[in-house]
Amino acid sequence: MIDVHRLRILRAVAEHGSFNRAAAALHLTPSAVSQHVAALERSLGAEVVVRSTRGVTLTPAGQIMVGAAESVAAELEHARQQVDQLNTGRVQLTVATFTSGGRLLLPGALARLRPAHPRTVLHVREGEPEDTLPLVRQGAVDVALAYHFDGPLPVGPGPSSSLEWTPLLEDPLHVALPMGHRLAGRDVLDLTELAAEPWVLGCLKTESYLRRFAERAGFAPEVRGTTTDYFFARSLVAAGMGISLIPSIALTPEIPGLRTVPIKPPGPSRYIGVAAINYRDRPHVTTLIEALREQAMQQHR
Repeated sequence: MIDVHRLRILRAVAEHGSFNRAAAALHLTPSAVSQHVAALERSLGAEVVVRSTRGVTLTPAGQIMVGAAESVAAELEHARQQVDQLNTGRVQLTVATFTSGGRLLLPGALARLRPAHPRTVLHVREGEPEDTLPLVRQGAVDVALAYHFDGPLPVGPGPSSSLEWTPLLEDPLHVALPMGHRLAGRDVLDLTELAAEPWVLGCLKTESYLRRFAERAGFAPEVRGTTTDYFFARSLVAAGMGISLIPSIALTPEIPGLRTVPIKPPGPSRYIGVAAINYRDRPHVTTLIEALREQAMQQHR
């Protein structure tokens, strides 16, 4: 029989990338973590990690077991919530969201959720997808409003098959320029026209994405400012520090002295959706996801 405690330890090793860091997170010794992983391997008859001087990585068997560990954790958390609902008559719902998506989509969806499920106790936490999507798999978060660019979902180590991803909307990135910029009067821009411009970033992940598109356009962008807030980035653009790539849903509220111009297709976009796991027997989660879909459809009207 597989020891659930050892699965939890393996999941921590996968998350932290080393026995030492996993041991610190679990308040165990590195030796104890190593022994538990070795015991799990003996019970399976297969290696679950590859040990090296740079840390540890999962084997294919290890990836399967981490996926199982997260499914077990999610099921246990779901069961705990059901027992709590029996005891109190209330059901807990934890929603994670990135900032701009939460501001645009979540308030309207919650307005529909509350009258439909008045005994739902709501918790909202802010975070980026690479942090919140693994929490959905682990059962710590019920729903995550998230996004990805043109690659896969940033779900962390282990298989992502347990996640149910509901696409909501495509969020194209626009070029933000100072109002007096020579290109501010254009209806559309090609990235090749921006090769000589200094850039300000409103999201650290945007830099690698910008560099990828710029490389296709034949230039290397000069980044002069990095922020983690699109409003701040737009304010710096309005002050003349440079130009920026801003997702459509982060273009409000308007900032004086700023002009935004679409990029000629095919341009960069974010893909926004909602992630959940084993939610179809939880009406309050289903209601929230449907409400988020309605809010997203309203953005296209």
